[in-house]
Amino acid sequence: MAAGKGKGKGKGTAEEPDDEAKKHAGEVKKRLSRAIPEGKPELDFRTPWQLLVATMLSAQSTDKMVNKVTPELFRRYPTPEALGKAKQETVEKLVKSTGFFRNKAKAIRAASKAVADQHGGEVPRSMEAMVELPGVARKTANVVLGAAYGLPTGIVVDTHAGRVSRRLELSEQKDTVKVERELCALVAKKDWIAMGHRPVLHGRYLCTSKKPACPRCPLNEVCPSAEAEPEGRWTARADAEHGVVASRGEATG
Repeated sequence: MAAGKGKGKGKGTAEEPDDEAKKHAGEVKKRLSRAIPEGKPELDFRTPWQLLVATMLSAQSTDKMVNKVTPELFRRYPTPEALGKAKQETVEKLVKSTGFFRNKAKAIRAASKAVADQHGGEVPRSMEAMVELPGVARKTANVVLGAAYGLPTGIVVDTHAGRVSRRLELSEQKDTVKVERELCALVAKKDWIAMGHRPVLHGRYLCTSKKPACPRCPLNEVCPSAEAEPEGRWTARADAEHGVVASRGEATG
């Protein structure tokens, strides 16, 4: 039997998870909090608008690639107004390496123009206003509102977070909005921001899609999907993961 077998969530609903599910989520939170104490995105930014643009560019790309592109993009266009008025062809060249560059260039120009024209150059501070910006969906809005403004409007769920949540049996859903709803019911609102980024980073570096590092995972003992026995104490594994995340994957753990 794999380590952690049968340790997933209990019954109950997304709105009212049972005590077993809450206890399981609490143990996951404790371990991830040690492994990834800061719980923040790896995108480099100085302003909420820069984070908005970077997050939009990160779709189907890597944060590392986006971080290579944005310094020159923001040097050429330092404000929402400037990017909103930029030529499509010029922006395409600047963001080409992030993939889907034509659509992305169009989206960040349109969103920037809306920020400049409709919000006085300031990224709005509500989910309702954020998702009205061109090209901005709930995940992007959660990233910006949480990381830039400290507003817990929800939990960020991307491909990594969805995979981690299902493996841990925190959710059985595949739709990201439904996963988010279930996670929000399991986690205190004050922890939504950090717990939105921790599963993302955990999935990026350890709980990968094809070859999860189960022996080195600090969640091994509480993971129903663990494929191998754990190595050493969970605290040591958590500290090793902290090093990997802090180095953005340069350390080996």
